[in-house]
Amino acid sequence: MKVYFAADHAGFELKNQLMVYVRDSLKLEVEDCGAVINNPDDDYPAIIARAAKKLSEDAAQGFDSRAIVAGGSGEGEAMVANRFKGVRCALYYGDMGEQTDAKGKKLDIIQSVREHNNANALSLGARFISEDKAKEAVRRFLELPFMREDRHMRRIMQIDEVLS
Repeated sequence: MKVYFAADHAGFELKNQLMVYVRDSLKLEVEDCGAVINNPDDDYPAIIARAAKKLSEDAAQGFDSRAIVAGGSGEGEAMVANRFKGVRCALYYGDMGEQTDAKGKKLDIIQSVREHNNANALSLGARFISEDKAKEAVRRFLELPFMREDRHMRRIMQIDEVLS
């Protein structure tokens, strides 16, 4: 699996730390889509779009890749990523407790977005999450499978139809 990374100045350090972690500890291929220097005046849309475009192209070809994007809040970064067909970007600030799905199974948010939504991008609010928590979230996000249940497949197809 290939993992695309992108961040503006606010997520720059976290992005760089996570890239090393994913490459060296998780042994996955990584690609840095920027920013390549920490410029406090940069704007996130074009930077995040580079990673999201690559992820979108991979999704269209059936490749299993993911993207990790980061910014101050992660909100705008998720908004940009979700503009690209086939990209399903979830926002993560940290542990938000458990939820129970329709079958009564307990899930946390990372598990939910992977198993139910087949999220292929994760946006991190660098000002709201520690490096250790981010590493744990990224590890789980990259390792957890999509459950491929009919109801989830149907809903993902409906999301893609909205963007057609």
